[in-house]
Amino acid sequence: MPGKFSKTLAKREVITLAFGAMIGWSWVLLTGEWLLRAGSLGTVIAFSVGGTAVIFISLTYAELASAMPKAGGEHAYTYRALGYTPSFIASWAIVMAYVTVCVFESAALPTALEYLFPDLKIGYLWTIQGADVHVSMVAIGVAGAMVMTTINYIGIQFAAFVQTVITALFFVIGVSFFTGAFTFEMQGEAIPLFTKGAVGILSVLVMVPALMVGFDVIPQSAEEIDLDPNLIGKLLVVSVSLAVVWYILITLSVAFSLDAVHLGSAVIATADATATAWRSSIMGNLMILAGVGGILTSWNAFIIGGSRILYALGESGMIPTVFSRIHPRYNTPYVSILIIGMLSCISPFFGRTILVWLVDAGSFFIVIAYGMVALAFIRLRQKEPEMERPFRVRHGRFVGYTALILSICLGLLYLPGSPAALMWPYEWAMVLLGAFSGLVFYVNSIRKRADCETSP
Repeated sequence: MPGKFSKTLAKREVITLAFGAMIGWSWVLLTGEWLLRAGSLGTVIAFSVGGTAVIFISLTYAELASAMPKAGGEHAYTYRALGYTPSFIASWAIVMAYVTVCVFESAALPTALEYLFPDLKIGYLWTIQGADVHVSMVAIGVAGAMVMTTINYIGIQFAAFVQTVITALFFVIGVSFFTGAFTFEMQGEAIPLFTKGAVGILSVLVMVPALMVGFDVIPQSAEEIDLDPNLIGKLLVVSVSLAVVWYILITLSVAFSLDAVHLGSAVIATADATATAWRSSIMGNLMILAGVGGILTSWNAFIIGGSRILYALGESGMIPTVFSRIHPRYNTPYVSILIIGMLSCISPFFGRTILVWLVDAGSFFIVIAYGMVALAFIRLRQKEPEMERPFRVRHGRFVGYTALILSICLGLLYLPGSPAALMWPYEWAMVLLGAFSGLVFYVNSIRKRADCETSP
């Protein structure tokens, strides 16, 4: 007899699960990239605009999560509102976005540790787009994937405990950085407010959806949350707001601590800025440890979320039902967890260059899912106005259409012709490969449905 999900997550675990998912390694690794692309004020504008869009989108999620606290989140909402095919599109987009994050983290972990241990690279393998790949770095990434897979395999309660502890640690280090940065007196030339005008802002804006993805881990694991449905919706919106504030504060702190010259030569800008603000290399190393913590919390949360959406797809027959197997002892979708773990073992073989590609490609997929959920929100308001909604969004029509329009606008930024379009062939190859794999599963599921309908 297969096991069932257990309701074990309380308020603290829910907040740290979502916040830790959204605050991964990017705030340490990529802040310098954002500032070089858009400047200090340009980056703040990009996160303000992108964050506002995600907050509107999160409101639609909050209402739907409270009304349908089912594992798989988006899968349940879009299936009920829009039907089989739209539900598959939304669900597969979430799968690709979540798997992209997990794959990102396994490649990011050795990059983070390299800052602390400069001689870490041993055993040269090859070079991909200017990034050298070494045996030691691959081994670290693969070992990390195995550890995180094991943590999730043995139960969500232990995974949530790990999430809470690590999130608290990197939060304390981040706050200490804010304190030092805002009291630091810079001597050199300040980082420009804008570097490439609107193009620079858009190039950062397209990354925001992937950086903010994570709040939807809450609806993915809703069947395992032991809280009132109304509170689930509230915590979801709160977690998004906290993440927006965090990214903006990190951007401003780096801009206040590093001058333009040092930004251009920084290996990891946030760590270098922390060391500068506190005049201590130890603080810079602590920031790297905070970033490693962010890698682990984000990785952990997306294994949870990704395995639950794969479980929901398997349970509905859209992908092989083996993905819906629940471990009889640990009450986890162990097959889905193992598949994500296996995929996470691949990316370290591609080196550091793959990191930005993964963020951009994952952003495109998540925007598709956001738009589908907003459409489901609008449709259910029309189709089932009397449905019980413990967390009911005020001005639902305005919020729903705003979320839908913003999702479409964000989606257009990735397409050819946009100054922030996905890079050909690398980022588009990831998108097309993910779409093709989904198409294979979809065609197979449609064929099985047709056979069932025609069989006596």
